[in-house]
Amino acid sequence: MIEYQSGVVPERSQVISLYAVNRWSSANEPDRLMAALAGSDHIECAFHGENLVGLANAISDGNLVVYYPHLLIHPDQQGTGIGRKLMSRMFKKYGDFHQQTLLAVSGAAGFYERVGFKKTDAVVSMWIYDGRDH
Repeated sequence: MIEYQSGVVPERSQVISLYAVNRWSSANEPDRLMAALAGSDHIECAFHGENLVGLANAISDGNLVVYYPHLLIHPDQQGTGIGRKLMSRMFKKYGDFHQQTLLAVSGAAGFYERVGFKKTDAVVSMWIYDGRDH
């Protein structure tokens, strides 16, 4: 059974394990990753027993704009509804915000469209990034 928790940064070892198994480069910078999660406006987590199997976080101005930088699901649990549930929990908090944004890697874009996000030509995605994945 999956249990969900709001507002709690999981233990460092659990976080690093989830990011590493998903091959996110931020697992290689654990101090910065943990500080980033601690500085999030909101975090939602999914646990299977003691194991962290899903995590989503948000950065927000608290009123109008929210950005969802991370949504990770353990590969063994992908396709089971955990990601949808985590986003649903985020939408409960931020659903009435004027602007909800994220950057989706190409392979994940279909998931985000299924939970309500839309691609747009009205804005251009731009960034300064060091080129490593995730």
